[in-house]
Amino acid sequence: MAKADYNSERPTFCLRFVDPNHCITCCSHDDKAAFADKIRRMSFLTWNELIQAPRHGMGLETIDRRAIKGTIPAHITEDVTFIAFRFSGKKAMVGYRTEGMFHIVWFDRDYDLYDHS
Repeated sequence: MAKADYNSERPTFCLRFVDPNHCITCCSHDDKAAFADKIRRMSFLTWNELIQAPRHGMGLETIDRRAIKGTIPAHITEDVTFIAFRFSGKKAMVGYRTEGMFHIVWFDRDYDLYDHS
């Protein structure tokens, strides 16, 4: 059986593991609306298109695990690569990908989760 090519599929989104200290509920009304709009727009693109897009647009950037200042949930193993998408200006939603799903763990609304330079 051939391995699935998840990069040619559209992403799905999971909020199951969101850290309560960096949750969407702590965001402003405008940021919440921007998040909803962002994942709607992202859902029309494939992972390949998101990977190729500019990181401050629709694209993503990889975040070094050692740069994360928040608590990394115990279920996230050392081999997991963190990625960030901007959802409201430069505010980032940070998480990890498994197959075609993006698991959001943090909403970095105050730019305090990792160094944004």
